[in-house]
Amino acid sequence: MTVRSTLSRLGWLRLAPWPRYAGLGLLMLAVALTEGLGLLLLVPLLGLLSPGAEAGRIAAALERLGLAPQLDQLLALFVTLVALRAGLVYARGQAALRMEIVLADGLRRRAWDALLHCDWRMLAGLRRADSASLLITEIDRTGICINQAIAALAMAVTLGGLGLAAFAISPAIAGGAMLAGLALLALGRGMRKRSAALGAALGQAYVRIYAEVQDGLGALRVIKSTASEDQASAAIMDQFARLRAAQRAYSRDLGLGQALLQIGGAALLAVLVWLALSRWQAPLVSVLPLAALFARALPLLGGLIDAVQQWAHARPAIDTAVQLIAKLEQAREPDPGAVTAPPLQHQIGLTGVTVQFDPSTAPALSDVTATIPARAITALIGPSGAGKSTLADILGGLLSPDSGNLTIDGVAIDGPLRQAWRARVAYVQQDPVLRSASLRDNLLWAVPGASDDRLRAVLKDASAGFVLDWPQGLDTKLGDGGRALSGGERQRLMLARALLRDPSLLILDEATSALDAENEAAIAEALLRLKDRMAVVVIGHRGDLPALAEHRIQLEAGRTR
Repeated sequence: MTVRSTLSRLGWLRLAPWPRYAGLGLLMLAVALTEGLGLLLLVPLLGLLSPGAEAGRIAAALERLGLAPQLDQLLALFVTLVALRAGLVYARGQAALRMEIVLADGLRRRAWDALLHCDWRMLAGLRRADSASLLITEIDRTGICINQAIAALAMAVTLGGLGLAAFAISPAIAGGAMLAGLALLALGRGMRKRSAALGAALGQAYVRIYAEVQDGLGALRVIKSTASEDQASAAIMDQFARLRAAQRAYSRDLGLGQALLQIGGAALLAVLVWLALSRWQAPLVSVLPLAALFARALPLLGGLIDAVQQWAHARPAIDTAVQLIAKLEQAREPDPGAVTAPPLQHQIGLTGVTVQFDPSTAPALSDVTATIPARAITALIGPSGAGKSTLADILGGLLSPDSGNLTIDGVAIDGPLRQAWRARVAYVQQDPVLRSASLRDNLLWAVPGASDDRLRAVLKDASAGFVLDWPQGLDTKLGDGGRALSGGERQRLMLARALLRDPSLLILDEATSALDAENEAAIAEALLRLKDRMAVVVIGHRGDLPALAEHRIQLEAGRTR
């Protein structure tokens, strides 16, 4: 896989403007030119220091041109070139870093947008560990890829500049050194293949670690209540052991390759110097600058091999990122544009709604037909696995049925209209989602521009006016996930946030299943005040909320009874 094909596959060619690519390329060429010229100056400089020595090709060329530079001039020019090169190297490093940031962050933005705009059916079937690994680890590793690609290109260009300088001094010796360098690069092909395999193993190890960490954090209560701390610790450390094994294997390969290069390079340099002086009778004023050139080229060649190997190691992350982003983008929801959903005046209709996630299993919903009044409480009841949450996703516009229709006052809700309908729906799920921020910030998540008066009003509507008596009021910090609050307090804040959207349909999905009688009664009181303003759908099979309902839809095995 070439650098250009990789950039094209990732969409990076359109993320950074061509002047930025061209500017970085020009800086690389300028660095190579100044380094080559600086080392070339050693030839006339040594000639001046050793007047009896045989003139080399560079000195002879200068004499034919009628140029006889003085020692002070050559030294001043040498210092100038070194200073210029130092400045160019700094500028190249900063340009490369900016390029890496633009490309990696651009890809991360593309991945995050793909997740946010993906169809709910795809998102519901996506493992959270895959998403977390994509957004964090895999894209960071693609950043490593582009970093190593830039580094490899910079070193290759610099090596090219040194090669031209060597050819200017002695084409025969330079040609032999170049062939030897290409042979060393070819010998590393097997290690690059092994690096790619280890990189793929590393990516899988990170995915397993994310999954283990997420499962463990979500099950801390269960782990402690079942005294299985040691088992949970062993499970995650086993995944880290696999990760470390892959990292150690790669480090061994990298270190072995560098050691072999250093030994082989030193031997090559010794052989070339011996041949130049003993067999080819090259003048000393030419051999010494060549030796300096080769001594400078050797670590660059080692760095080039190292960069190519690291590229191969991180390259599987590119394949993973490209495949997942492409999969998400193919499932992107259509842009709703200026479409506006109809206001709910009379009823929500379900006609022959069928949803099947997996052809090998029974449908989650099968030929469901029902009606939900516009201003009343409707209970959606049934045993676990009956399809209640799937039906709630249909009602909320998150999911489109495989067959059948959702209608609002007779208007079919599908395509862009389904997304527009979501703006009129508020959803309160079983597990409260609160950020580690202030109460105000958590409420404004629903409607960023809402006033404090509006926030106070919805808090009272949700029977959550107790928070206004807190010393810091709306500025109170809720902590990590709002854990300082009780479950009932968190759910009432979730209800207040939902009401801030002024919805036409309010869905509560098992929202009080884990609450005590007092908190459930507070939410029930709030719903009784709200039912004349909106349609309320309560999902559950016990408690006060289903008992409040004027209408019921009972599901069993995905069918209405």
